[in-house]
Amino acid sequence: MSSHHIVKEKQEPALYIDELGDFNEELLGQLLEWSPTLLVNGENYDKIFSLGLKVDVLVNGSGQDAQEDTKVVQGPADALMVAVNYLYEEKYPAVNVITRKFDLEKFAGFEDKINLVVFTERAKHYPIKSGFSVWKPAGSEFLIHGNRYLEVTNLAQNEDEIFIVVKDGFVEFTFSGQPIFISEPI
Repeated sequence: MSSHHIVKEKQEPALYIDELGDFNEELLGQLLEWSPTLLVNGENYDKIFSLGLKVDVLVNGSGQDAQEDTKVVQGPADALMVAVNYLYEEKYPAVNVITRKFDLEKFAGFEDKINLVVFTERAKHYPIKSGFSVWKPAGSEFLIHGNRYLEVTNLAQNEDEIFIVVKDGFVEFTFSGQPIFISEPI
């Protein structure tokens, strides 16, 4: 007996590929597993097309021959801003972004609008609110972006400003104000 999964539109996070670089193909496959809405930066369209992927939205594409049924979205800002604003306006609740470099300034401001996870070749970056708690095995690492006072449980900071989980169990982040971004190696 086969099983069929019906995925309602916008139930899975959209996937926006800003820059693919040397991104892990297996992880890319996992992010594409449930057929999310796929948005691609026009500068990377040819590479993504050559992988045989169906692009739903081409962002800031300049005169490329888009696939049939591909929507083209243009904007005055860089493609990342255009893509995230488009998803927000289309009421997508979440997006996974693949890019080469995590730039906190580019993503700050979106954390209250859309659930956002940013993947680079070596890490995933995401915003958390005060009280965020997650179970992690001992030795797991976190990098905390931004310079602000916070309290953490079950974490020790090393000389490289990386927070390491002390023992198997929950870690918790407590702070005041806006959400902050943290990173984990992948």
